[in-house]
Amino acid sequence: MATLLYNNRPALRSTRAFNSLLNDMLRDTLPAATEPAKSFVPAADVLEAQQGFELHLALPGVVKEDVKIDFHEGHLIISGERKTSIEEENAPKFRRIETGFGSFSRSFRLPETVDVTAIDAQLTDGILRVTLPFDSKKVTKHHIEVR
Repeated sequence: MATLLYNNRPALRSTRAFNSLLNDMLRDTLPAATEPAKSFVPAADVLEAQQGFELHLALPGVVKEDVKIDFHEGHLIISGERKTSIEEENAPKFRRIETGFGSFSRSFRLPETVDVTAIDAQLTDGILRVTLPFDSKKVTKHHIEVR
């Protein structure tokens, strides 16, 4: 079975539930950010079906013209930018920011079984869906019956 590797986010640990509870408890006591960050890392889900892999990246507020997808030396690189409205003259002032703004980039190492010429991407409702179909000409697993 082919594996899609990615390494931009730390591994989830079994203590995540405790950390989440602690973060929720302390959230209001910590100073909130009032200026947008310069970059962020979008959350990604990786799914595998019989036809291939599918990536889902959470990109709320990002328009498709600001997303760039490239394949280079075995890596799929998804990058772009989520712009803020603070440059506008009558824009509202941020009081608390919990979402990501600025530039983003994620890199995924693809297995050789993915047909890179057939990769497709759609951005709908803030979710970027990238389909990575398997190459039917490349065989990774085959059972040979003994006669």
